[in-house]
Amino acid sequence: MGEAKTIAIIGGGASGLAAAVAAGEAVRDAEDAARVVVYEASDRVGRSILATGNGRCNFSNARPGEGDYRNAAFVRRVLLEFEGQAHGHVPSQAKTSTAYPNGVLGFFSDHGLMWREEGEGRLYPLANKAASVLDCLRAACAAAGVEERVECEVAAVEPPRAEGGPFTLRLADGRFERADAVIVAVGGSVARGLLPEGVPFREPEPTLGPLATEPRWPRRLDNIRVRGALELWRPGEETPPEERGRHGYPMGTHEGERLASREVGEVMFRKYGVSGIAAFNLSRLAEPGDVLAVDFVPWVRLCDMEAFLNRRRKMLRASLGHDVTWDDMLRGMVLAPVADVLLEAAALDGARPVAKGETVRMAPVLKGLRLPVTGLGDVKQCQVHRGGVSVRAVDDRTCEVRRVPGLYVVGEALDVDAACGGFNLHWAWASGLLAGWSAAERLRA
Repeated sequence: MGEAKTIAIIGGGASGLAAAVAAGEAVRDAEDAARVVVYEASDRVGRSILATGNGRCNFSNARPGEGDYRNAAFVRRVLLEFEGQAHGHVPSQAKTSTAYPNGVLGFFSDHGLMWREEGEGRLYPLANKAASVLDCLRAACAAAGVEERVECEVAAVEPPRAEGGPFTLRLADGRFERADAVIVAVGGSVARGLLPEGVPFREPEPTLGPLATEPRWPRRLDNIRVRGALELWRPGEETPPEERGRHGYPMGTHEGERLASREVGEVMFRKYGVSGIAAFNLSRLAEPGDVLAVDFVPWVRLCDMEAFLNRRRKMLRASLGHDVTWDDMLRGMVLAPVADVLLEAAALDGARPVAKGETVRMAPVLKGLRLPVTGLGDVKQCQVHRGGVSVRAVDDRTCEVRRVPGLYVVGEALDVDAACGGFNLHWAWASGLLAGWSAAERLRA
């Protein structure tokens, strides 16, 4: 009897553990004498999972197709193939529970995880702790006989020297090990160093994080949160007239600029700029020289803002019994430090009664306080790295590198990223599971 074959998974994060479970269960169910080994450089697997969602782990989304993925056509084909295998191209071949609309939820349900849905389809574990997701994954790995090798860094993957031969894993401590299939499940510059020469790769850069802007207004509003909208405007292009009414085009203040994107949600001011989900999502598009516009009243269209303010003035006049000042107008609408900034930006005196024609000056400021973008803010807060292996080099039916049979890349190792909301983790699970199933199938061929 020959030596047992090995599937090596480099990286014990989300996509790596998903791949390990998929491969381990496939090997076990087929009663193959194969090993599945996870190589993790740190002292435990799943550290990146524990850090997601401020420790709560927004592990997926109820509507995963809405994730605004980079390289969306490739992602769509991978997810379609994954769903086909998860639910079975024929029902008897289903690999996850068919009681759920997508295979990721079926997979986690099968392994005991319970969850709840929050706003915008975000899914969190019922226990409200990322540890419950990791616990389910590690229990599944253990039940499938997966080996965890922690504090075991792989420095490079050398392709087989002959067709059908094994890969060579060069470890950081100088040792060498063999594997018959390799799944690379680490992102950033680490992935580039692991891969054989000739695999096309885009240098990674942090994204999905806070944005730095000119600090005049943000430094006065540090740590203040508002629930509003954030728009990204790009100079040098006009917004087509037919689009100007879609988001409340602010009456000439953006002439010569194009509305690139708009996000509704929480905006958190920092000394260097803005943070929060809205800023994180816009960071995928923003460039130095663009302008952020903070909309403090997103439920009111700009064309209706003067009427809105005039109605508010009449209401307050009747209630207060005296002439309404701008301090009165903004009180109860925004916090006092925000009001001070808005008044200064509109060149208005808060202590003076609202004069005829002044609402036209406040309306565009409430609908779009302008913050010129200078770059990314605190890169340590960035949730993903953009870049990785070119999707053109990868088979979308298996996540296998076309030029290197038996080598798979998943999750953040691929040049794929998405907006906030559980979409990046959904991609990690789905691509990892697909590669794990594919690698196990390859060993049986």
